[in-house]
Amino acid sequence: MTKYLIIDDEPIAHRIIEGYCQKLPYLEKVGNCYDAFEAMQLLNQTQVDLIFLDINMPELSGFELLKSMPDPPATIVTSAYKEFALEGYELDISDYLLKPFSFARFLKAMNKTIGVKMPTTPTPSVEKRNTHFFIKGDKKIHQIKIEDILFVEAYGNYTKIHLEEEMILSHEKISGLEESLPADEFLRVHKSFIVATKKIKTIEGNRISIEEHKIPIGQTYKNGLMKRINKR
Repeated sequence: MTKYLIIDDEPIAHRIIEGYCQKLPYLEKVGNCYDAFEAMQLLNQTQVDLIFLDINMPELSGFELLKSMPDPPATIVTSAYKEFALEGYELDISDYLLKPFSFARFLKAMNKTIGVKMPTTPTPSVEKRNTHFFIKGDKKIHQIKIEDILFVEAYGNYTKIHLEEEMILSHEKISGLEESLPADEFLRVHKSFIVATKKIKTIEGNRISIEEHKIPIGQTYKNGLMKRINKR
């Protein structure tokens, strides 16, 4: 059981997070705090595995609270301000949820943070599919539209994300990006390449053409590519 604490000065934020957490049987709430000082007292008295942390709070901000803790629990930031995302990741937070966020985005953050999948129980199919994600690169946080991605390329210790209008260089591993991309729209075709299947122009021999780019097809990935093509 993962014990969590909500730290936010807005009561409605508590209700939303609690509602999402109630859908996950492996979570147990230990408290609600509406400012950093209240949170300090509870954290000193109670075991907490995970905190949902707002940034803008009276007197002491969420990040100031985080910096004051020598060994903070896993932290998911929930904020209406995307401009603080880089500072959050520099503080080694698990994820940054931009308000308002959907249950699907919340669940992705939980899976990333504690590695637990939600049980397979029927749920209404009302959640919108993710259309973008945030990634660190060039000392900035970039918002990537999934529909703009042509292909992803492993590049030494970096990953190149080739978009329709630009290329972004990130420290994110290609395996991590593969998990973030919709499996029905993207396919690993080489140990160093993931392609957007709808962007493929031609396939000739062991090469894929996407716009002016030529992407190699790895021998162990060729059967998977052919199966995907034959399904269409």
